[in-house]
Amino acid sequence: MNKMIYLDHAATTKTLPEVAEAMAPYQDIYYGNPSTIYEFGEKSRDAIERARGMIAGTIHARPEEIFFTSGGTESDNWALKEAVHLYERTHGGRKGHILTTPVEHHAILNSCEELKQMGCGATYLDVDESGRVILSDIENRMEENTCLVSVMYANNEIGTIEPVDELGRMAKKHKLIFHTDAVQAYGHLPIHVQRENIDMLSASAHKFGGPKGVGFLYIRSEINLPAFIHGGGQENSMRAGTENVPGIVGMGKAAELAHRRMKQERRRVKYLRDYLAYRILQEIPDVRMTGSRKYRLANNASFCFKGITGEAAAILLDTQGICVSSGSACSTGSIEDSHVLKATGIGSEWAQGALRFTLGAENTKEEMAYTVERVKMVVADMRGHA
Repeated sequence: MNKMIYLDHAATTKTLPEVAEAMAPYQDIYYGNPSTIYEFGEKSRDAIERARGMIAGTIHARPEEIFFTSGGTESDNWALKEAVHLYERTHGGRKGHILTTPVEHHAILNSCEELKQMGCGATYLDVDESGRVILSDIENRMEENTCLVSVMYANNEIGTIEPVDELGRMAKKHKLIFHTDAVQAYGHLPIHVQRENIDMLSASAHKFGGPKGVGFLYIRSEINLPAFIHGGGQENSMRAGTENVPGIVGMGKAAELAHRRMKQERRRVKYLRDYLAYRILQEIPDVRMTGSRKYRLANNASFCFKGITGEAAAILLDTQGICVSSGSACSTGSIEDSHVLKATGIGSEWAQGALRFTLGAENTKEEMAYTVERVKMVVADMRGHA
C-alpha cells in the first residue's frame, strides 16, 4: 500500500472539501470587517451569525450563548479562569476552588496549576481503571468555596466517555458551575446542554472536519462569566478582536456536516475500529486495550504493548506510511509516561508502549488490515532487539 494511512484523527482532521468551499468567498470576495457599518462588512457579520445559529442548534443552546474563540485551549482557559474570577467578584475577593480530574487535557491541568499559583484551589477527582470519574468522589472532595466542576466529555488519549449526565445533575444539585471540555466529543457524539445540565462547553473546529485556529465556548446565559479578552465590542464585548470570519464560516459548515452524518459515520468507524482492535488483541501477544470498552468514542482504539516504547513504534510505523500517536511524551531527553495512563493505574512497564489509533472518514477496512500487519511486524522487531 503506497498511500499514507492517517490514523491520528484525535490530533486533527482534514478540512472537508465542502468546508474549504464555504470558507473561500470570505477570504477574497467578502473580506469586509464584520464590525463596520456598511453593507460590505454586513455580509461578514451575517455569515458569522449564521454559523453561530448553526452551532447553537447542534447542542440545543441559544445563539447568544455561543462565543467564538481560537480553539479548545483558549475556550478551556476562559472557562476555568473566569469562573474563578466570577466567584471572587461575588464573594468579596475570596479565592475559589475547582474540582477536575487527572485525565484532563493539559489546557485544563495547566490552567488549574496556574490558578493554584494565584491562591485558588484545585482538587483532582479519582478515576477508575477505564478513566471514568468516580462520582461519589465529588461530594467527598467538595469544599466550602468550590465553584466549578470541569470534567472532559471524552478523553483524547483513551477515548473514554465520562458520565456527563450524572455530573451535570450533581453539579446542579450543589449549585456548582459545570464545564466540560468537549473537544473530542463535539461533532462525534450527540450533545444536549439543557438535558445534561452543562453550563459551559469547549470545542475546536479542526477535530470535526473544520479549519485550525477556531473554536467556541458555550456559556449558559444565566452564568455571568466575565470577559476574557478586552478591547473592542466583538462577541458581545466578551472576547475582543476582529473575528476570524473564514474560520467561523468553516466551523459552522463542518458542524452542519458532522451532525448530519454523525449516526452513519459512528456506525461505520466503530465497525472498522472493532476489526482493528480484535485483530491486534488476538494476533499480538502481551497487549492490552486501554480505556472503557463500553463507554468509548467509536473511532478510538488505544493499546499498551509490553516490551516496546510507543514513541519509537510510532516512528517506525511512519516509515511504513502509517500515522499514529504515542501515549508518551519526550521531555528533557527522557520518555515520560502518559498522565492519563498513570491516573488509571497502568504502570510504566506497560505505559511506555502506548499507541493510539483514531479513525476518520477516509479510512477503509483494507487500511485496517494493512495496519495490523505492519503493527505486528514493528512490535515483533522491537521486541526481538530489546
